[in-house]
Parts: sequence; C-alpha cells; structure tokens
Amino acid sequence: MASMNAIRDSFFEECEELLEALAEGLALMARGAHDAETVNAVFRAVHSVKGGAGAFALEALVAFAHRLETVLDGLRAGRIALTAEVMHVLLRSADHLADQVEAARDGTAVGPEATAGFLSNLDAVLGGPPTPVAEEDPCFGFAALPLDLGLPAEEAPQVYRIRFHPHPALFANGHDPALILAALADLGALEVTLDCSGLPPWPAFDPAASYLSWTLHLTTAEPETVLHEVFEFVEGLCDLEILPEASAPAEEAPEPEPAPAAAPPADPPPKREARPAEEDGAEGRGPKPTLRVDLERVDRLINAVGELIINQAMIEQSISVLSLPADAEVIAHVEDYRLLARDIQEAVMAIRAQPVKPLFQRMSRILREAAEATGKQARLITLGEATEVDKTVIERLADPLTHMIRNAVDHGLEPPDRRAAAGKDPEGTIRLQAAHRSGSVVITLRDDGAGLDRARILARAVAKGLVPAEAELGEAEIDNLLFLPGFSTAEQVSSLSGRGVGLDVVRNAVAALGGRVAIASTPGEGTEFTISLPLTLAVMDGMVISVAGQTMVVPINSVIETIRPGPGDLHRIGTGESLLAMRGRFIPMIDVAAALGFPDRDPGEPPLLLLVETESQSQCALVVDAVQDQRQVVIKGLESNYGAIPGISAATVLGDGQIALILDADALTSTRAARPAAA
Repeated sequence: MASMNAIRDSFFEECEELLEALAEGLALMARGAHDAETVNAVFRAVHSVKGGAGAFALEALVAFAHRLETVLDGLRAGRIALTAEVMHVLLRSADHLADQVEAARDGTAVGPEATAGFLSNLDAVLGGPPTPVAEEDPCFGFAALPLDLGLPAEEAPQVYRIRFHPHPALFANGHDPALILAALADLGALEVTLDCSGLPPWPAFDPAASYLSWTLHLTTAEPETVLHEVFEFVEGLCDLEILPEASAPAEEAPEPEPAPAAAPPADPPPKREARPAEEDGAEGRGPKPTLRVDLERVDRLINAVGELIINQAMIEQSISVLSLPADAEVIAHVEDYRLLARDIQEAVMAIRAQPVKPLFQRMSRILREAAEATGKQARLITLGEATEVDKTVIERLADPLTHMIRNAVDHGLEPPDRRAAAGKDPEGTIRLQAAHRSGSVVITLRDDGAGLDRARILARAVAKGLVPAEAELGEAEIDNLLFLPGFSTAEQVSSLSGRGVGLDVVRNAVAALGGRVAIASTPGEGTEFTISLPLTLAVMDGMVISVAGQTMVVPINSVIETIRPGPGDLHRIGTGESLLAMRGRFIPMIDVAAALGFPDRDPGEPPLLLLVETESQSQCALVVDAVQDQRQVVIKGLESNYGAIPGISAATVLGDGQIALILDADALTSTRAARPAAA
C-alpha cells in the first residue's frame, strides 16, 4: 500500500509538470505559434495525464482528458481551425483539467455541472458526437506505465518510416538501441533494416564511434506522438526522422547519416528533428539530470547552513579579541572559512530557488476568469519567467498577485467600448514581469487602462471616514489610500470587488515577506504596481547598529545612505517631531530608541541617521547611536517562539552569541505616522 501511495504521489508530481507544459504550449498557441511541434507538445501533455489517470481508475479525469485530446488531435490533423473561439475553449478546458487533477489528488470531486459545461463546449468544437474512450485491458491498473495507453478506438493503422542513427553520446549515456527497437515492436508490426555501409576499414575502426543506423517501417494505430515518446530519452543523442509513409519521400540508397527530408505536405504533421546534443548538455552528454528531494530534507540542510554561518561569525569574533597581527595565518584561515561558508549558503539557497514561471502561468487563468466575470477583453504578457526566487516566497506570492490581477481587470481596464472610443485596442493588456535587482526580486504588474482617478479615490476615502474632509494630500498619498483596510471604489458588491478586501491584503502579504509595494499611475495610460521582495527568507545582509546600548540589525536592502547631519540640517516641528533638511527637501526623522520604548537620547548629542526607504513614508531617517558593521545574518522568527513585537520583524544570533533584533523600518514609520492621528 505504501508503494502504491508513493506511485500515486509521483503521478501527481508529474501532473504538475505536465500541466505547466500544457499551459506554456497553449500560451504560445494563443500568441500565434500554430506550428505542429507546439500543438504536438500540448497533445502529449494531455495524453500523458490521461494515461496516468487511467492507471488509478480516475474515470472522470480520463473521460475529460480524452475529449480534450480529441479536439487537439483534430487541430493536429487540420480538421479543426484554430479560431479565437476555439483557443478560448482550449484555455478554459485546460483550467478545468487542472481543477480535476487537483480534486483527484485531494480526494474531492469537481461539480458535474461544471464538467458538463466544458464537455459541451468541446463537443461544439468537434461538431459531432463525442468519441468514446477505448476499452482498456482488465489489467490496466498494472499495465498503465507503457506509453501506449488511452488509444482512441477509431484510429486506423498507419505506416511510419523511421530513420534512426545514434550518436556516440547515446551509448555513453547507457542507452541501448535494441531496447528502443523492442519498444517500437510493442506498438505494432515492425520491419527493421540495418544500414552498416558506414563501417570503415578495420584499421580505421574506432570503438567509441557510432557507424550503424536503422531504417524502420512501423504499422501501428498509435498516434505519431507515441512514437516520439519512445525516443524521448535519447533526444539530442541521435539523428531521428519519423514520417508517415504516405508523405515519406521515395527510398534512397541508405547512408550512414541521412540528410533531413524535405518538408512534408501540410495535411500530416511535419517531422520532428532531434536537437543537437549541445543544446541538451555539455559535450553531448544529454539533458541535465534532476533529482527529487523531500522538501523537509532541504529545510534541515538550510537550517544547518544557518548554524554554520553563526558558528563562523562566533569564531571570527573570538579571533578578533585576541589582537593578533594582521598577517597571522589563523586570520587568513578564518577569512577562507567565511568565504566558504557564504558559498555554501548561496549554493544551498539555490536548491530552494524556483523560477516564477509556474506562478505566472496560474495568473493567466486568474485573468481569464476575471475577464469573463467583468465582460472585458484582456490578455496577459509575462516577462522574466525564468527569474528564480525562494520557494516559500513564491508560495506566499500567489494570493497577493491574484488580488492584483483581479484589481487590474476590474478597476484598471476599461470596457471594450470605452477603450475603442479612446482610440485603444478593445483588448486590454496586463504586463507581469519579474527581475533581479540589487539583491532583491522585483515584480511589476502594469495595465494599459485609464489610470487612477485620484479625485474619485479621495472623495471615496472622505465618504468612508478614512481621511478628514479638509485633508490636503499629494498624489502619492492619495495612491496609498488604496491600501487602507475597507477601502473600495466599487459602487456595487460583485464576485470580484466591492467588499473592501483587496489591496490591503496585498500590502500585508508583501510586508510579511519583508517586501514593499508601490504604485505609479498616469491618467489615460495605466497603472503600475511594483513589489520588491528579498530573494530568500532565511539569510540576509544587514547593517549592525547600536540603539540605547542595544545591538540591532537593519536590512541592508532598505538602507540608502548614512548621514551625520549638521545643526542647521535639523528642524523641530510641534512637540517631539523633527525633520531633516537634505537636498532641498524635508525628510521625517524617527528616533528608534524612543519608538521602541527606550529612554530618550541626550538632545545635545549629535545623531547618526540612516536614510531608509519605506512604503508608508517613501523615505525617512532613523536616528541611531552608531553603526558597528555590515554582515550576513541568519533570520530567526519571533512570532512562533515569543510573539509579535511592534517595529521588530525578527531576530538573529551574532558572532559573540548575543541576540540582536532586526528592525522593521516600515512598521516604525507606520507607528510614527499614526501618532499625530491618535493625539
């Protein structure tokens, strides 16, 4: 039973990869990539999901995947034209297929009414009665691992001509052509012709070279994609050509390395040539091997590396108090240890790093659902999908990005008639981009809608009592009203908006990740949201400071510069408030000691300021006593071990064993901004 559960878990893990490939292929098709290779890749993904689902008797999933597969087969054969309506049906059907896979994994069920609606749409595309799923073998549950499962019963046998010439790298990777030929023989009647004309004279024979090739004639009812799956593990390690016999050129004298055939007619799918070995791996070694590792093991490794960094800092601290000469050998060894520990930490964190591509693909579905709910036309353009971020960050970004996509469609984009009247494309565009910048990952979401109506936003905030009626706010301050809890510009409550739950959730989720979110908008051109996040939640670079005799840490990515102001640069306003005059503007100052409840500083002592960037105040100056060092620190959470502390985000252990609190500049700024309102 445990073994069967492991196989089932493996199937659903593979389904995640297959659904990602399906979403990627459909996105390419939606952008105009109608080539046979793209359509075949989409078909193979659905076919593989169906085949694996049959092994576990997931009948509803098999039936729906079969109907979707039939439509894709019609596209491959040219019986169905890929119109905008058909593309929409395919995209929404892929969304429903993902729902069915998730339901099967969780042991739940998808509503039959929803499935019936999607099946009806697929039947409309087919223009006829659905194709029945073929009767499976009684031992289907055990024979489901081969590649020939789920064959539509009505397909007639087809003769394929296959030319196969292995490269030396194929043998070096442990593959055996005899096993490949045996797998092909299992698919139907196979005729094999060996071509040994490439063999050199005996003195010139090289045992490491590959001289043999084969010409095969296979009669089978399987689709061509199944033939390609047989050669799936040797792609890039051989010269491969698969052609339906009807479109194959006349037989020529066999050659050791056949030249590519001319493009076949448009009716059958064109051939798929193997990629050069150099594309898949260095020096023809094939695709890079991968290894599935339990996430708990990775977390234990990361924790161990964190303790290693703390231990390294302790050793460095112990060596520093010995006052050894700068050229002492032990100091050089400690420096090497520090560099090695950092390299290990970066390598281990890279294990948890994942591209944002799967997350972005999920947002395509969110956009389609939001567009249907609002009656608007929208498309999503994604950039920087290969940008890698810590797995935990990606998981916790799903909810805020979902809110932002829905907000962009519902509030950002205009209805098609208004866009046309404004000279815009009736179909709105939302651009989602990720990039690495200065040790952080920056995610931007931009729409080409009407932009923010700041007068309406301010009036709505006044009507809800969120700001005084006489308040005079700048553009940035008005934009930030969107993040207030309970704020909404929607006149009516709908499935997407109107309940005052949205962008405040975004800001809270981003802040919990140690990030910031900002808004920029141009009337008539659109709105852009920018999220800046740390690459990892385990280790960070920090500036070690002293505050009221306590050692604390400020995240280095929020610090712009350190300032030692002169007497004329400081201006007091009201009771206890101060401003820093710098480069022609005034910047609010926050006394960290006072904000955390420590005794007030000596007013005669010149302060040291850290200019930091925050969301609530854009920029502010933190008043500290001294800056000690800049170092890499391991983040230790407080909420699970102690509790939430206002103005403190986490803690760390320094080299001398001392526990140092990590400041939350955004929380400190928010506390300061709230004081005048409370007074």
